[in-house]
Amino acid sequence: MTATKIWTIYLSGEIHSNWREELEEGARARGLPVEFHAPVTNHGASDDCGVHILGSEEKKFWHDNKGANMNAIRTRTLIERADIVVVRFGEKYKQWNAAFDAGYASALGKSIITMHGDDHQHALKEVDAAALAVTQTPAQIVDILDYVIHGKLN
Repeated sequence: MTATKIWTIYLSGEIHSNWREELEEGARARGLPVEFHAPVTNHGASDDCGVHILGSEEKKFWHDNKGANMNAIRTRTLIERADIVVVRFGEKYKQWNAAFDAGYASALGKSIITMHGDDHQHALKEVDAAALAVTQTPAQIVDILDYVIHGKLN
């Protein structure tokens, strides 16, 4: 009996909507053999983890630097282990960290799927050029995962 591969998917980017939950629910509904990972999506915890664990900083730069470095341990590790990296660019904020994650994943030769609206198309043209698929909805990503894993269309 052959074991089914469990695909590891890293979900990078925007943290202000429920796109991750929609994607995970869609994959679960189709019974896809996937395991999802993500950055810490609690904004306060992500921003303050460094000073909470390692001590306060007088200057905001060093406060942010401690947190960014601690978050990078998680992000780098999970991107390196991922089979596919999904990068979501939201409407409300510029996600510089998501663009960095996409570049890091690209440098590692990872398969990248981006997700954003038409209004970001021009700004993200280089990121999209590195992606193997450019999507607008979690449902499209679920369709891609289903096709890639099973090799057939629904």
